[in-house]
Amino acid sequence: MPTVAVDKEDLWERLGHKYTTEEFDKLCFDFGIELDEDTTEEIEEAKRKGLPAERPQLKIEIPANRYDLFCIEGIARALRIFLGKDQPPEYKLVYPPGGEDNLLTVTVAPETKRIRPYFACAILRDVHFTPRSYASFIDLQDKLHQNLCRRRQFVAIGTHDLDTIEAPFKYEARNPKDIKFVPLGKDKEYTAEELMTVYESEKHLARYLHIIRDSPVYPIIYDQQDRVLSMPPIINSEHSKITLNTKNVFIDVTATDETKLGIVVNIISTMFSEYCAEPFTIEPCRVVYSSGETRITPDISSRPTVAHASYINSCTGLLLSSSQIATLLRRMSLPTEPSLDNPTEDILVAIPPVRPDILHECDIMEDAAIAYGFNNLPERFPRTSTVGQPLAISKLSDVVRIEWALAGWVEVLPLILCSHEENFEWLNHPDDSLAVKIANPKTLEFQVVRTSLLPGLLKTVRENRSHPLPIRIFETSDVVFKDKKLEKQARNERHAAAVWCNKTAGFEVVHGLLDRIMAMLEVPRIGSTDYKAESGYYIKECSDPTFFPGRAATIYYRAPRKAGKSSPFESLKKDVLHMPNDLAIGTLGILHPSVLEKFEIGYPCSALEFNLEPFQKEMHADWTEGDVKAAKPPPVV
Repeated sequence: MPTVAVDKEDLWERLGHKYTTEEFDKLCFDFGIELDEDTTEEIEEAKRKGLPAERPQLKIEIPANRYDLFCIEGIARALRIFLGKDQPPEYKLVYPPGGEDNLLTVTVAPETKRIRPYFACAILRDVHFTPRSYASFIDLQDKLHQNLCRRRQFVAIGTHDLDTIEAPFKYEARNPKDIKFVPLGKDKEYTAEELMTVYESEKHLARYLHIIRDSPVYPIIYDQQDRVLSMPPIINSEHSKITLNTKNVFIDVTATDETKLGIVVNIISTMFSEYCAEPFTIEPCRVVYSSGETRITPDISSRPTVAHASYINSCTGLLLSSSQIATLLRRMSLPTEPSLDNPTEDILVAIPPVRPDILHECDIMEDAAIAYGFNNLPERFPRTSTVGQPLAISKLSDVVRIEWALAGWVEVLPLILCSHEENFEWLNHPDDSLAVKIANPKTLEFQVVRTSLLPGLLKTVRENRSHPLPIRIFETSDVVFKDKKLEKQARNERHAAAVWCNKTAGFEVVHGLLDRIMAMLEVPRIGSTDYKAESGYYIKECSDPTFFPGRAATIYYRAPRKAGKSSPFESLKKDVLHMPNDLAIGTLGILHPSVLEKFEIGYPCSALEFNLEPFQKEMHADWTEGDVKAAKPPPVV
């Protein structure tokens, strides 16, 4: 959750009361936020040592979707309403003299569709900044940029001294070589292309350069005199920067996501509208798109919705009237009024523009519960009693874990992400396009979701080379494959795998491990040409580049079925040399020396991996009588 640092004395002044740390911690808990740290003792200790110290701060953890609490203005405003000291403010759009015809106009060029197509803006008139409120204004922009705006990827905010620029404005997208201006904090002009190089060494801006660097056009905002206001999402211009003396603030917001655009322009304008000469007033602007569409921004109208007393009472276990619930909701900054049609049941709620986190009636119910007090909710036993049970595949996995552990093997838990090389090249396999790839991996070690358990096991052997031989490890976990037939476009598949590492290859060891688990699952071993056998498993030599030539085998499973019923594996790919019902579920063999070399393992290894899905109860409950059973381990003598 985001942590917001606020000036302690400033907050006490806004709340009209000085709290002890314990009292304020309780207030935060009651409101649904958390006091993370009070720096008072740390500051006093620094002062005693003669060190420079700032004013004491309170560091408060805020829910990630409560953007209205990302600054001291929003926190103080919400807490005062929660304590009953204020009513929810009414935010108003105030048009300039002459009405809508005299609104400041921004024209959006069609080229912006290639880079950042959406634009919104607002004006705060007659603002009075203090050093602390100015710092809070800047900090709120940064908090929004890092959270909702996803590091400016979706939305970027610019603020300007309106008195230094001249309307109407133009939002365009131009070739970077054709853009030239003095950026904020610099004293000479640069082209946009040059700025990409200049800011590479400035960490606070370098992390945003990739957003537009490779684009043929960069977004740019000009005033009537062709003076640059901003090059979003990178930097504003030096000419229009705001200062403590700024009286009229122009806020521009550009975005690739229209929903987030509306949220951000509403939050930034409503939070600081309290500093206007007439508090909570915002001057709107007109945005004209190339399609001819015209919008007035920001849209700070409330969203009407209906909450039901019966629903809120059923979720919280309370027996409150609609008027009592309405009182609770007003404490959470949600204006309410009774319904004329059904006043005992329906509550009309006007969701303010600062509460985009309210998406459903359950969110309103949660606010009512917070206002009532979670600790005050009645404790009751549920009317229904249910008993949870593990999934069939999880029970099956536990059978494998227990039996292999009893056989003396050690279970390991590698990471499910691995590099592309480890998953394919290092196992001598080509990329089959079935792996789920990470779109923007932070490191080369985490590029794909594994499609085999072997890379993780072999890396574990590599990191434990100093361990006495033999090394016997196994894993029972999921691998992931793309599957366009499914809505989520991917599927999990539970596999079991084991690796034996010793001075000798030990093919017979992993073969015996396979036989052991099949015996525990009551799956008989059959011959590959035994067509009379109704069910069972067998192995047959195969050619797999992961394994040594002539030392690899495919594991086949013949699932039992009732007369007249087809196997659910009928549609899967099968080896034409085997029974139509036989399914290739895995492989075992001696690993190829080139595989061992890539994983830096100096001893021969044998490996086993197979799919557990065909054995789980749900996949054949309707066509076989049996259930997955594990035999009891032999008694200890």
